[in-house]
Amino acid sequence: MNKIVFAAALLLVTHAAFAQKSEIFAPKGKAIKGYDVVAFFKDAKPVEGTDSLTYHYKDADWLFASRANLEAFKAAPDKYVPQYGGYCAFGTSEGHKAPTEAETWTIVDEKLYFNYNMKVKNNWSKKREALIEKADTQWPLIKDQQ
Repeated sequence: MNKIVFAAALLLVTHAAFAQKSEIFAPKGKAIKGYDVVAFFKDAKPVEGTDSLTYHYKDADWLFASRANLEAFKAAPDKYVPQYGGYCAFGTSEGHKAPTEAETWTIVDEKLYFNYNMKVKNNWSKKREALIEKADTQWPLIKDQQ
């Protein structure tokens, strides 16, 4: 009987540990679906990174399109890591995590933001400053939640 109780408890703890979403939006372990976050700043567009130029940071693999971008990230990751871990800025303002698309990127005050889709981005853009302020308040409360 004790073995069954122990096994059940172990299963619950294991499930809880794996159920938590990463602080970083990283489907299949790749931050921002494998897009090079430095390229948003340098090239002003989404550029896919390559598996051969990977850096592990905050429990995610960050991919880069060039060695220069990889080195720039390694030197100052907090400069390039998107706000709210790359989760949807609008969703974060509402107190939840939502996935994002690379095409929805925006840089505001040298910070990178993403949104769920272009329709959400358009709505977010209309009240961007207020929603960023709201999301900044919500993020510490939700960043470690599912």
